[in-house]
Amino acid sequence: MMDNLRSASNHVVLKIILGIIIISFVLTGVSNYLIGGNHDYAAKINGETISRAQFENAYNNERARQQQQLGDQYAQLAGNEQFMQQLRQQALSQLVDQTLLQQYVHSLHLAVTDEQIKQAIFAVPQFQTNGHFDNALYNSVLSSVNYTPDSYAASLRKSLANQQLAQAVGNTDFVLTSEANRIADLVSQQRQIRQATLNIDSLAAQQKVTDDEIKGYYDAHQDAFKLPEQFKVSYIKLDAKAMQKAPTEQAIQEWYDSHKADYTQQARQRYSVIQVKTQQQADDLLKQLQQGANFAEIARQHSEDSVSAKQGGDLGWMEHDSVPDEITSAKLTEKGTLSGVIKSSVGYLIVRLDDVQPEQQQSLATVHQAVADKVQQEAAISQFYALQQKVNDAASNDNDSLAAAEQVAGTKAVETSWFSQQSVPDALNFDQVKEVIFNGSLLGEQGTPGSNSSIITVDGDRAFVVRISAHEPAKVKPQSEVTADITADIKHDKAVAAAKAQAESIVTELRQGKQTRFAQAGLQFGAAQTLQRNQQSSLSETVFGLTPPQGTTPSYGFTQDNNGNVVIIALDKVITGEMPAAQKAQMVKGIADNNAQLAFTALLEQLRQEAKIKYGDAVQLQ
Repeated sequence: MMDNLRSASNHVVLKIILGIIIISFVLTGVSNYLIGGNHDYAAKINGETISRAQFENAYNNERARQQQQLGDQYAQLAGNEQFMQQLRQQALSQLVDQTLLQQYVHSLHLAVTDEQIKQAIFAVPQFQTNGHFDNALYNSVLSSVNYTPDSYAASLRKSLANQQLAQAVGNTDFVLTSEANRIADLVSQQRQIRQATLNIDSLAAQQKVTDDEIKGYYDAHQDAFKLPEQFKVSYIKLDAKAMQKAPTEQAIQEWYDSHKADYTQQARQRYSVIQVKTQQQADDLLKQLQQGANFAEIARQHSEDSVSAKQGGDLGWMEHDSVPDEITSAKLTEKGTLSGVIKSSVGYLIVRLDDVQPEQQQSLATVHQAVADKVQQEAAISQFYALQQKVNDAASNDNDSLAAAEQVAGTKAVETSWFSQQSVPDALNFDQVKEVIFNGSLLGEQGTPGSNSSIITVDGDRAFVVRISAHEPAKVKPQSEVTADITADIKHDKAVAAAKAQAESIVTELRQGKQTRFAQAGLQFGAAQTLQRNQQSSLSETVFGLTPPQGTTPSYGFTQDNNGNVVIIALDKVITGEMPAAQKAQMVKGIADNNAQLAFTALLEQLRQEAKIKYGDAVQLQ
């Protein structure tokens, strides 16, 4: 059972529902149908109210989105009050932005047609089966998140209008050809250099370090020499999965008999529909159908419901609860029968019952393995819970060791090696277990080993009893243990400072056309090499920051390479590169997109600055 719970988050139906919850959060917007009274509202934006209900709905949906995105990490973050407050702020901020955008869209008279809405619905993957729109799935998913087709279409209309605004803002940005060429020249530019290296290790070997310097470094860097608090832990682990045993056929039969409803396929109906605007048109089409006209052809040619019309009117399989009331009212029972003309909120309908699938009971033979797994899991969980209690009692009654708990559990305790809070063994690396180990409750006086823990349950199907068998408090290593490391660090720091000072004086002379100090240091420039601007190199920033050489006279500078050595650079030549047309077009698009995003962000900021925003009692985020 617990294995099923852990795997449920991967179930396709749950993914669909979570996906729609996310969509609904984006599309919910800030419609006006839930208005709070007095000050019991979330916010008022230029007089338009975001109700408490809207805010709580947006907050809950944002929590669901974060839970889906973060997975197991969410459970840990959910216990952090600051994180949850941040989610509330984020939900409210998005609602405010949605309101401001919709108000601005309204002022621009941007409109979305019914056809655009239909095409957008067709394109939602959660509403498709095998790549094609599934009307039954569409209605089922909307129903699962408390949406009607009308309310979903209304939300979608607002979202598409906002997209129009975003596209309008984005289309206002462009990059001039001259700008694009100049940027492309800079990006594709290459530089030819030579380099000479001052080796830090060689210079470090020449440095002298005094006892006072070592003592001063040690005193100034105490944190670097700290040993964290250390633990050794003995533990007993119980695992429900390890307790699973193959069930008897009698147990499987008994489970099946008491859970038959779980293996029953509800009765389903399949309908086709034709939707038109007027009763006269509906009457005419019904007459043609009664005279033998092809229902699918009539639907494709005349139905206003373009979703089902593409399928010849077919609505797909539907269980009774998902059949619209208008269709149910026709009381069709025989396959192939036609309804009369039905008046509905979307016009006039003609419905045909295409097929009926009665309730079907899966036989035990068909579901035998699934039932066996259920019985096996349930039996293991029951045994697991019973053993938990016995082990917990034993650990509590004999608090000086795990011996009694070992006897009841039928297994020996395991002892870890030394570890800190930053190096917990994988076997104990669970938040619930770490909290008990590190909160101090298991330690005796002056940090000595103390008592056994109570049973600690993890994910519902694993449990631990832990005991701290040894403990060392945090401490700073004595100076004698780190003198060698300190000496090496001081020598390295001195060598780097000396190399940089030497390089600076050498570069100054080289720029004056002299090479005296360069020669005295025994340096020589290596072979020429060419660097590209987008090349990942520790030298790139310095090389491309140098002034271009004048004629045959190089430019000089210095920096450190990836090994920490100080490198003197001679820039000999700047080479104009060529960027392929496709790459240049992609670059220009990226610049334009980035500028459009900045413009859209600026628009939102301006709308916020000009708006009258008042927060109500439903939130405390002023």
